[in-house]
Amino acid sequence: MRHLGWVLCLVLLTQQQDFQIQVQAGDGFIRTRGVHFLMNGTPYYANGFNAYWLMYMASDPSQRAKVSTAFREASSRGLTVARTWAFSDGGYRPLQYSPGFYNQQMFEGLDFVVAEARRYGIRLILSLVNNYENFGGKKQYVNWARSRGQYLSSEDDFFRNPVVKGFFKNHVKTVLNRYNKFTGVVYKNDPTIMAWELMNEPRCTSDPSGRTIQAWITEMASFVKLIDGNHLLEAGLEGFYGQTTPWRKRLNPGYNIGTDFIANNQIRGIDFATVHAYPDQWLSGSNEQTQLSFLNNWLGAHIQDAQNSLRKPVLLTEFGKSWKDPGFSTYQRDQLFKAVYYQIYSSARRGGAAAGGLFWQLLTEGMDSFRDGYDIVLSQSPSTANVIAQQSRKLDQIRRMFARSKGIGN
Repeated sequence: MRHLGWVLCLVLLTQQQDFQIQVQAGDGFIRTRGVHFLMNGTPYYANGFNAYWLMYMASDPSQRAKVSTAFREASSRGLTVARTWAFSDGGYRPLQYSPGFYNQQMFEGLDFVVAEARRYGIRLILSLVNNYENFGGKKQYVNWARSRGQYLSSEDDFFRNPVVKGFFKNHVKTVLNRYNKFTGVVYKNDPTIMAWELMNEPRCTSDPSGRTIQAWITEMASFVKLIDGNHLLEAGLEGFYGQTTPWRKRLNPGYNIGTDFIANNQIRGIDFATVHAYPDQWLSGSNEQTQLSFLNNWLGAHIQDAQNSLRKPVLLTEFGKSWKDPGFSTYQRDQLFKAVYYQIYSSARRGGAAAGGLFWQLLTEGMDSFRDGYDIVLSQSPSTANVIAQQSRKLDQIRRMFARSKGIGN
């Protein structure tokens, strides 16, 4: 009876929101309709993780077992989405040596990641460039253009200079059209990939008005969609509010970086919104209660705005708490995860816009050099792993209830 009540409630919600699920072709691609993700006509919720290192590790065949282990351990806790880098520009063991010249060993590493993700039932969000100089980023692109005679005064010229934009578009085209040597499927045709991300945390501090990044996202979103009409696309935003909603800017933790959560996500071709949450970084020095209060207000506002203003799903694509924080305890991290997951679950069970969360970051045993404080090895963190697995079960229960209410099955 309790389950039947949930089903009736969900049916009413879907009718009220004109959310009529129809079974599609069953091609396995994740799509959006209104504020929901759908897979084969059924609502899809993402409980997942970040693992930026997957391609790098898989480029060495002797280390590929770590990728397989990560996916196996994640899958066993019900995790279904991984966000990772599809870039490494210049420097040590790059994917892209220089504009248009690629390291095939690294690309085969990415091929392996996609193939293993498919094997373990995990979808991928692949990010295409970094805002920061780690793995090259916009700084490397600007330096490449300077070496070709372009006079560029700022790393932010990444967003403005036509030569730099041409370099980036070529990378986008190369990745999307990549033929996977393990699966035999071109990336743009592979439903294992859930979405492309234009950039990890785009920032343009030289233009706090937001016009520069707005124009760049508009141009790049159109370019991606011309090549690939199968996959979803998101911009990679952290969620900071801008000029479109000045009353919301009070929620920003002191950042003015040229992005605008509302305007950037309203762009045609951007299929869903993203938000990051690091209260221990953004409010460093504040107590746990202050950080949790900020977190709840931050997430609540973005879920509400995705629902009412954007009419698109919102995915929390990064969150976490560092064990390097003064006075850290696993209990504190678990409380933060529970707070995040509660916000997502509360929205999802009402048919709302919150579509899931991806913690930063998952590691496996024997990866101490990759530890950044936010790392979680599931086999070594039983209480946190249990919190994560509980969220997976709860979101899957909602999915199953939606499916049953429409007679689609499990």
